[in-house]
Amino acid sequence: MEGQKSQAKLTRTQSSLLRSSPTIRSSIQSFSSINEFGIDHEPDIEEQKPHKPGSTPIRRGSFFSPFRSSPARMGPVLVVSVVLMYTLFVFFSRDDIPTSESLLLALIFVAVLLFFAGKNRESIHQRYNVFRNLFDEYGKRFGFQRTQSKPVQWFIGETKLGHKEGKSENENQVVREGVELYSNGDIYEGEYHKGRCNGSGVYNYFVKGRYEGDWVDGKYDGYGIESWARGSKYRGQYRQGLRHGYGVYKFYTGDTYAGQWCNGQSHGVGSQSCSDGSSYIGEFKCAVKHGLGCYHFRNGDWYAGEYFGDKIHGFGVYHFANGHCYEGSWHEGRKQGYGMYTFRNGDTRCGEWDSGNLKIPSPPLTDAVLRAVQASRKAAENAIKLRRVDDQVKKAVTAANRAATAARVAAIKAVQNQINGNFCDTS
Repeated sequence: MEGQKSQAKLTRTQSSLLRSSPTIRSSIQSFSSINEFGIDHEPDIEEQKPHKPGSTPIRRGSFFSPFRSSPARMGPVLVVSVVLMYTLFVFFSRDDIPTSESLLLALIFVAVLLFFAGKNRESIHQRYNVFRNLFDEYGKRFGFQRTQSKPVQWFIGETKLGHKEGKSENENQVVREGVELYSNGDIYEGEYHKGRCNGSGVYNYFVKGRYEGDWVDGKYDGYGIESWARGSKYRGQYRQGLRHGYGVYKFYTGDTYAGQWCNGQSHGVGSQSCSDGSSYIGEFKCAVKHGLGCYHFRNGDWYAGEYFGDKIHGFGVYHFANGHCYEGSWHEGRKQGYGMYTFRNGDTRCGEWDSGNLKIPSPPLTDAVLRAVQASRKAAENAIKLRRVDDQVKKAVTAANRAATAARVAAIKAVQNQINGNFCDTS
C-alpha cells in the first residue's frame, strides 16, 4: 500500500527534474490525464451497486477501467505472446528454414496460445463482452447497430393470429396459453400477455391449494374459485389479488360467510353461519361484526341491534330461549346503562345496569328507561330489515363458476401446447 501511495503521489507531482524536459513533461501530463479517467481513483457508487447475475460491472465515465486486470495474470500472457510472435516472425522471414520446420513451429505457437487462452478464459470472455458493449454503445451514436439475436422463449402455449410487419396472418402466430413451473414447486397453466398471467388460468400451489379464474397483470382479478388443501374454498370476486366484491367463503371447519368483501376481508353486509348452529346476518367491518346485525345463538337465544368490534355494544333487544327479554343499553356484550328486563310472566325490572346486574332500580318506564327501550327497539327493527345481498352473492358465485371453467379449458390447452412444443410469446 505504501508503494502504491507513493507512486500515485509521483504521478500527480512534477519534480524539478521532470519539468526540465518538455518530452517528459508531456508524458507526465498524458499519464495524469489517464488518472483523471479513474484508474487510480476510488470505485464509483455505481460499481458498488448489486448487478444482475452474469453481468459485468463497468465503471461509468472510464474508458480504461474495464480493461484492467491483475499483473499476475497479464504478465505471463504478454511475455509469452511477444516472444512467440517475435520468434515466428524471425523464422518465417528466413529463407533457409525448411517448410516442415516452419509448419511445426506454427503448430507449437498455436498450441501454446490455446493453452494460455484456456488458462485465461474468463478474462478473455470478459473483454469480449466489454468490446461488444462498447460497439453497441458507439454504434447507437453513429447510426449502426449490431444485429440482435431473438431471445429464447421459455413459455409454452397455444397460438393465435397476430399482425407483424412483413408477415401474413397465416405465417405470423402469437402464443397465448402457456405453462410455467416455479422454483418453489408452484405451476401455472393458462393465458399470458406481456410475460404475465393475464386472462384465464389455473395456479396450483405446491401442497397448499389452487386458484381457477381470471387474471390481470399476474394477480387474481375478476371472478374465480380458490381452494385450499384443508378443504376451505372461496367463490366470488377479486381485485388486485384480494377478495373484493361479493363471494362465499366456506371454511374447512364448516363455517360459512356469504356477502361483501373488501381488500381480502369480509366488509359490508353479509351472513355468517357456524357449524355449531349459530348464525349472524348483518354488517361487518374488517372481518368482524360491526354495525347493525341479528345473531341467533345455538341455545335458542337471539339478539338484534348494534355491534361494535365483534361484540354487542350500543342499543339492542335480546330474546332469551326461556321467554325473557332485555331491551336497553349494552357495553361489550353486557347489560350496561339504562334498560328494562321483562320476564315471561310479564314482570319487569327497570333501572340502571352495570356489568350485567341491576345497580340502581327505578320505576317502570321512567324517561331514561323509556328512551333506552325505544332506541333499542328501533335498532333491532333496522337490524332485522337490513338490506340483504343474497342475489348479488348468487350472481357472483355463478360468474366464479363460469370463470373457473374457462380457466380449466385454458389450462388444458396449455398442456396440449406443451406436448406439441408451441412456445409462448412473452412480448
